[in-house]
Parts: sequence; structure tokens; C-alpha cells
Amino acid sequence: MDKYASRSFDVQKEDAIDLAVLETVSFDYPGSATEVVYDTEEFTSVCPWTGLPDFARLVIRYIPGRFLVELKSLKYYLTSYRNVGILQEHAVNRILQDLVQLLDPVSMVVEAEYRERGGMKAKAVASYQKEHS
Repeated sequence: MDKYASRSFDVQKEDAIDLAVLETVSFDYPGSATEVVYDTEEFTSVCPWTGLPDFARLVIRYIPGRFLVELKSLKYYLTSYRNVGILQEHAVNRILQDLVQLLDPVSMVVEAEYRERGGMKAKAVASYQKEHS
């Protein structure tokens, strides 16, 4: 019998991601092509099957429209992923989707470079470009 088979960790579902904490701040220079970059080495979520942690350097780059994300609210939002069981590729897409919906930016890229686990590193990148009307 596999001595690890009975081991499990508490894994939260995606509904534990705290969207309500996100806030916006007015951006006074829309149309200026200002690039905003947020970078953290402390992004964590967990494997949805094992509950083992995934650690990543997360970079969010965007060109704002009329809004910026309030930084403290972004930190709390990202921290809410800590015990969420989510695939690495899904995490970047979920973050992108949530922030695009909140901010309506001109463009945005969310990139996560995960630390090595099992001898393999992973990097996932999701991007958005506003369609011109």
C-alpha cells in the first residue's frame, strides 16, 4: 500500500478566490500608452489533486484605460489563491479574466513562472488585447 495514498491537504475550490476585494483607482492619463507592471515572487496556489503548493513569480503587465487596480486590493486578491486547487495554466487565465473584467484595459499580460517541481519548471502566459471598434 502506498503510504502517501491516505495523505491529503485541504484544497479550496475556485469560489474561494476573493473577487469582492478588488478595487479600482481612476487613471488620469488614458490614451498615454503607459505600461503598468506588478511583479511578485510570492504567488501561491495548490495542485488540485495533491494539495501540494505551487510557488510562482507572477508578473502582471497592462496598459490601462480609465482605471488602475488598487495595489493593496490586488495583494489581497492574489493571496486568496493560497489554498485554491487550480492548475497553473488556469490560474493565469483566471487572473487575466478577473482583471480585464474589473479594469477594461487596452491590453494585459499575466505571466507566472513556477518553481521547479519534480525536475520540471513551468511557465504560463495569458494575454488580452482590446478589440478596436
